[in-house]
Amino acid sequence: MLPPQHKLTSPAQFRRCFKEGKRAGSRTVVVHYRDQTLEHHPAEVAATGPRFGLVVSKAVGNAVVRHRTSRRLRHVLRQLAPQLPPHADIVVRALPASADASSAKLAADLRKALRKAGAPMPSKSTGTAPSPTPGATSGTARSWA
Repeated sequence: MLPPQHKLTSPAQFRRCFKEGKRAGSRTVVVHYRDQTLEHHPAEVAATGPRFGLVVSKAVGNAVVRHRTSRRLRHVLRQLAPQLPPHADIVVRALPASADASSAKLAADLRKALRKAGAPMPSKSTGTAPSPTPGATSGTARSWA
């Protein structure tokens, strides 16, 4: 389960991410990435970490399959959270192919889609993280090295 500070909670937050964010897809997921610092919603800009939302429709499968897919995606997102900027809003929409995908495949497709959407992602080969955005501060100590 994702901690509360890493969740998009209201329909308005999802809607804003869909409308104002950049969209990119892969075989198993479609990602909507929005950088909060570029928008003029100061009440919502918080440096508590990236916030995620999941959309897993009935097209993915029955309830058991949808919940399994959601758990896998949450697990992958939890691992990616420290590598993403603290001011990112990300909505992940699972496609029907995600039902049969392994966690490793979901992780690879998610990274690929995030890069295509413009999220600063560390390179997998070097393991280096992106440099922090100037002026962005975090309430928690986060190593970007």
